[in-house]
Amino acid sequence: QLETLEQEEQEHLELRAHPIERRTHMVSHQHGMTVTKTLWEGEAEPQCWSFSYGRAELRGLLPEGASLLLLRVLACRWAVPSGLIFPAIDTEGHLCTSSY
Repeated sequence: QLETLEQEEQEHLELRAHPIERRTHMVSHQHGMTVTKTLWEGEAEPQCWSFSYGRAELRGLLPEGASLLLLRVLACRWAVPSGLIFPAIDTEGHLCTSSY
């Protein structure tokens, strides 16, 4: 019965004179979860998107942090159960599936 309450992810790319920074912030609340994506490209104003998902949509959600933990457990066991599929959130902040 583990649950992600909050997760922050940050990526920074330095491409010559055009740095790019992406941040994803996920926070759980009473009705589900809100995902906020922020993108900074060079000197331009940051772009921000926000997505909200209900608890029913997120049942069994496997965010990136939990996915890394699961991969370590599966590696220790040397086995991956067949049909192991979880809801996940892609790099754009949209709901998708993750299968192993």
